[in-house]
Amino acid sequence: MLDKIDGALRRANRIVALVLGAVVVITVLFILADVVARKLSHSLGGSDEISSYVMAALSSWGLACALVDRAHVRIDFIRQKLARGGQAAMDLFAQIVTNGVVVLIAVHCWPVLEKTLSRGSRANTPLETPLWIPQGIWFAGWMWFALTTTALSLIGIAYLWNRNRAGFDATLGLGSETDL
Repeated sequence: MLDKIDGALRRANRIVALVLGAVVVITVLFILADVVARKLSHSLGGSDEISSYVMAALSSWGLACALVDRAHVRIDFIRQKLARGGQAAMDLFAQIVTNGVVVLIAVHCWPVLEKTLSRGSRANTPLETPLWIPQGIWFAGWMWFALTTTALSLIGIAYLWNRNRAGFDATLGLGSETDL
């Protein structure tokens, strides 16, 4: 059952990553079209504003994708010197600390969005974008990251509880370049 939950989480994040990739391509094409239009004395307008919203969304949503692929930077010079049990303890500790930090950030993102919603804030730009749209996407990304870190923490604990070291290592272990 844990394998199914872990697999579903990985598949969901793979879909998120594909959507994010498509959004990046569309954003780049929009910026290129705007640059070309400026050379022709016209402008589509808003490419700088929209690209900044896209970057905020990509950063919050992309963090969960990187986590499930174990693409975050890890400094493992101490971990390498430990026995397998110590390595598992460090892996779980790192995951739980990451989980705590991400949940804390996600909780503190809500007041930003809530204030924007209550004030009906709009961007101070020609587009006058209702700020709840980009902030809502940004907030949802942090919530997804919090859900992902929490699920991975619980899956890791369950694998250790069931003495399934192979499952634990596949989920939270350091992995290698061949795993990517």
